[in-house]
Amino acid sequence: MSFQRIDITNAAKELIDQLRADHGPLMFHQSGGCCDGSSPMCYAKGEFKTGASDVWMGNIHDCDFYMSKDQFEYWKHTHLTLDVTDGRGASFSLEIPYGKRFLIKSRMLTEEELGDLEPIQSGDNSS
Repeated sequence: MSFQRIDITNAAKELIDQLRADHGPLMFHQSGGCCDGSSPMCYAKGEFKTGASDVWMGNIHDCDFYMSKDQFEYWKHTHLTLDVTDGRGASFSLEIPYGKRFLIKSRMLTEEELGDLEPIQSGDNSS
């Protein structure tokens, strides 16, 4: 079994459940932009069009998680955990009106984990 590059906290799962009840199926995208652009953004599934410049990082709590290729280059040696905190971000992410914002926590992958990583895939869902 391959090691997943991304995980999720229970607090993030709870918020996703609330957002899913209000908005239906969800997806995440993290770009390499400045400010909140480097935060994970939650969208209704299919609302954000991914393409060849994105990679699919995995599926967490029944949500696909994508990252821009440029950002992935910086983070390819890290394990990521999606978490949530109180406070409003300045973005289009669905959790903003709830007084919460998603964030990423990271740590370096171990040599063992690097040798058993789940492969990344192109994020092109435009077809």
